[in-house]
Amino acid sequence: MSGHQARLNAIAAVTNYKAGTPAFSFADSTPTELFGSNVFNDKVMRERLPKKVYKSLMRTIEQGEKLDPSVADVVATAMKDWAMSKGATHYTHVFYPLNGLTAEKHDGFLTPDGNGNVLAEFSGSQLIQGEPDASSFPSGGLRATFEARGYTAWDVTNPAYIIENPNGTFLCIPTAFVSWTGEALDKKTPLLRASQALNTQARRVLRLFGTDTGDRVVSYAGAEQEYFLIDRNFFFARPDLQLAGRTLLGAKPAKGQEFEDHYFGTVPRRVLAFMLEVEHELYKLGVPVKTRHNEVAPAQFEIAPVFEVSNLATDHNQIIMTSLKSIAKRYGMACLLHEKPFAGINGSGKHVNYSLGNSKLGSLFDPGDTPHENAQFLVFCAAMIRSVHKYGHLMRAVVASASNDHRLGANEAPPAIMSVYLGEQLTDVFEQIKNGGAKSCKKRGMLQVGVDTLPPLPMDAGDRNRTSPFAFTGNRFEFRAVGSNMSIAGPQVALNTMLAESLDYIATELEKTTGGDQSKLPEAVQCLLRDIITEHEAVIFNGDGYSDEWHKEAERRGLRNLPTSVQALPVLTAPEVVELFEKYGVFSRRELESRQSIYLEQYCRTIHTEAALVVKMARTQIFPAAVRYQSELAATCANMKAIGMDFVTHTLSDLTEKLRGLQQNTDALDALVNSHFESEIEEAAFMREKVLPAMEKVRSYADQLENIVADDLWPLPSYQEMLFIK
Repeated sequence: MSGHQARLNAIAAVTNYKAGTPAFSFADSTPTELFGSNVFNDKVMRERLPKKVYKSLMRTIEQGEKLDPSVADVVATAMKDWAMSKGATHYTHVFYPLNGLTAEKHDGFLTPDGNGNVLAEFSGSQLIQGEPDASSFPSGGLRATFEARGYTAWDVTNPAYIIENPNGTFLCIPTAFVSWTGEALDKKTPLLRASQALNTQARRVLRLFGTDTGDRVVSYAGAEQEYFLIDRNFFFARPDLQLAGRTLLGAKPAKGQEFEDHYFGTVPRRVLAFMLEVEHELYKLGVPVKTRHNEVAPAQFEIAPVFEVSNLATDHNQIIMTSLKSIAKRYGMACLLHEKPFAGINGSGKHVNYSLGNSKLGSLFDPGDTPHENAQFLVFCAAMIRSVHKYGHLMRAVVASASNDHRLGANEAPPAIMSVYLGEQLTDVFEQIKNGGAKSCKKRGMLQVGVDTLPPLPMDAGDRNRTSPFAFTGNRFEFRAVGSNMSIAGPQVALNTMLAESLDYIATELEKTTGGDQSKLPEAVQCLLRDIITEHEAVIFNGDGYSDEWHKEAERRGLRNLPTSVQALPVLTAPEVVELFEKYGVFSRRELESRQSIYLEQYCRTIHTEAALVVKMARTQIFPAAVRYQSELAATCANMKAIGMDFVTHTLSDLTEKLRGLQQNTDALDALVNSHFESEIEEAAFMREKVLPAMEKVRSYADQLENIVADDLWPLPSYQEMLFIK
């Protein structure tokens, strides 16, 4: 499809779009009744499981007790009967391999009985364990190609659910994915391990304060998912969007986001119809989506759920991404989850709001009204500060990818330097502690708007900072460097393990200082907090993270700046990182080495694919279009009289110069693409230092040609069309 035809089709689609009969209806059930209706949740389990089995299962889910294998057959039968009552004929173990995608293999419930009939069967062993082919998923050397065995293991802590299709339904069972040797081949297994370590160390601290309720301490997450929507006609007319997820060529439009007129603006009706159906489907799956709005860039939007336990939040975020992409098709749109699908305007992140606690204690990051007097909060907050200072380079490594590199460090996303924003109130409290003890804190006030008819508005004790990669936002921290296309598992594995290490350190020091004497605890806490903040205050920064001054100041403070994935990914096997993960049983050295290998390989393959695409698009689309226009201009020159000749000849000369530059730089890029290397890190460095700049040179000439060649000859939909026709 030509760019011109794609443009006409998209305009027609938008112009003729009618809401019509919705694809769903609340006529049969209210939103509250709909929520979780396709989930094998607590309500369903209470109804369908024997009381003894139910209680045993809940002890595993809520207290972390080992699963009693004897309950598996009963649960499997109940789960199968429930799923088949909803029309399911198949089940699948859903898992998250290291390619970042969602994986599933469907098996049927129905088995021939030998007499021409079938039986519906699903055993406890089938529920607990599956066996997909592990050799076909990234393993980073953990498994040889000929070693195929891998296992999925039922994650009992996350509920099974039903996915609907126009032609039927199937049961989805959340699982971990491990090799025959028990090593993690997925995103979930390390998260479960890290959560276990965090619980152990957090409860040691709580016992010192006498506040351990006996319940597990868990981490919570709420991921704000950003994404772009464009008309599918444009998507299919852009090979780069189809294969790379981002535009590799494209001139900046006359208008971008400079007017700031899209952020929180009225949602276009086709987009709103899409959003409503996405939410309807997510409600049925028990995903607690709360917020929807226009984002900063034109054609950019956001969906955000409320907090959930980190493991469930991770699974739900995968469901959200899958739903966004599949449902967009029904409305003639394509959902782009790449971190930077369009150059020159804001990219997409995934701000992960992070906290820890449990249902009885609430958030352990909640300062209360008098944080200077809340010793328990200050201890957990100090632990987080210490963690980021010690392992900020690890935080950078777990958000590293070829696509996120385009976003991090620009004036739209936090810098690659990891720092903590505390706000005025907490900064003052910790400063007092450092100087001898906190006696007061800045209070919340009332906002004076100056309009008598407006009600009094409570004002927070401090402002927020959108330039910080890790900001305290009231009762949680917000990790803003995570990429929009990423699983949130990796960042949470790092945060949970880092925090477990700091809580371990704090618990050990307090146990040693107090010797079990509760009366010594207040003084011991004050001394420890003073030592921590004195040693680790360098990581606290409340200013503008986008400024050049901060980069210089961060270097002076000794904070590491790892602007690219090539610099960040080697951190995964740094001695202190290996020691951290091995100490708490989250990763072995082999598992870390495998992940580093996989992520470096993905980095290289991403850029190699993009470079090959740039070469092909330049040669088969841009060059022919420009040559056709060159021929038209040459013919015009031959037929023109003196009037207007200067303009045409100047345009022809300019066009010819740009064509020559395009051809030369495309040939140079093509030569680079076929290079060979001894190691992954050597190839990744070459891709970063040589291939990416060469791609930009080709793009520069192609984008200049876009502003010269006649509009009806240009083969690609433009930024103006893709971003503003919706």
